[in-house]
Amino acid sequence: MAQILPEWTNRLPLITLILVLVVSSAVVGGIWYYGSPQYTDVGYRPVQPVPFSHNLHVGDLGMDCRYCHTSVEYSAYANVPPVATCMNCHKVVKPNSEKLAAIRQSVADSVPIQWVRVTQLPGYAYFDHSAHINAGVGCITCHGNVAAMEEVTLSEPFSMGWCLDCHRAPERYLRPVEEVTNMWYEPPPDQEALGRRIVAEKKLNPPEDCSACHR
Repeated sequence: MAQILPEWTNRLPLITLILVLVVSSAVVGGIWYYGSPQYTDVGYRPVQPVPFSHNLHVGDLGMDCRYCHTSVEYSAYANVPPVATCMNCHKVVKPNSEKLAAIRQSVADSVPIQWVRVTQLPGYAYFDHSAHINAGVGCITCHGNVAAMEEVTLSEPFSMGWCLDCHRAPERYLRPVEEVTNMWYEPPPDQEALGRRIVAEKKLNPPEDCSACHR
């Protein structure tokens, strides 16, 4: 005599389909997030060969970013300052500090300090610092408030989607050029109106095609 299966087994195909969809979505979502720069890169804080406090130099002392990163306004690349820049001040300020021993040795040996890059775009991605600075993109937009950082930490994912979000709606991020390095700048209530005005005045048209960044 044939055995009759329980009635609930009629729902097995539907239950199986739902389980497959849920598990597949969880796997895809997990890979999408935990394999993304938002998870793998944001928060990266390398140990530098010489302790340098941006919080002290920029936050407390009010040094302008461009004193050290002199090329950001006219070059595609933001330079890392030579030790001579450090010694402009430290010949007088704490010249015998133990923390600055490596800087003094670097000057004596004419061997540059091997700083560890915090923000490192892949070789296939082109980015022009000067174009963004002169358009009115604040340093804090990409690098976070370094004036509040004891050790510089990667604050944004620098993924393609993250860049495109800005290119598609630059009015949300733009500010007057004279405020670009101001870490304490407060966007006005009508930020998007200001941004649209800057876009119009500068005739900005941020590209979204592949060749803009992949050259």
